[in-house]
Amino acid sequence: MKGKILIGLLLITFIFQASFFRVGAEEFDYKSKEFEAAASQFMCTCGCGQDHFECDPKTCNLTIGFKEDIVGMMNKGWDKDKIREYYVNIYGEEILTAPEKSGFSLVAWVLPFVVLGIAGVAIFFLIRKWVKKKGTDEGTLDNDIDKDEVEEEILSSMIEEERKKYL
Repeated sequence: MKGKILIGLLLITFIFQASFFRVGAEEFDYKSKEFEAAASQFMCTCGCGQDHFECDPKTCNLTIGFKEDIVGMMNKGWDKDKIREYYVNIYGEEILTAPEKSGFSLVAWVLPFVVLGIAGVAIFFLIRKWVKKKGTDEGTLDNDIDKDEVEEEILSSMIEEERKKYL
């Protein structure tokens, strides 16, 4: 009798094993943190400029299907990296909200800042050179001012002598 009960329990366990394991599996929805992490890494393709987590399903029909797909993948056991890889293979890197940290994407995002830094340093040295050049020009300007003062004194003394002759 014990053997029949044991076999019956094993048979019932075998038949309902999928439901036992499914109870232990986590179900994801649109409000879970895991869904937010997965959906926020993709730009919405409707042109609104938001990621799929933030895009409003009332105004965008594209995000509804996208969100359903992500939740379905997560409920099948996919993690956010596998989902990312899947969509990058389909749409390319343009769908990502943040660029990949390797290859041309890294160069494309870093290069403008490097160029701005180099241009800033070049402008600094150029302005510094102009200031130094202007400083040496002011030194020659001081000599010109001294010469003008001497000439003015000579001219005023000549005018004064001529005035004395006639007055």
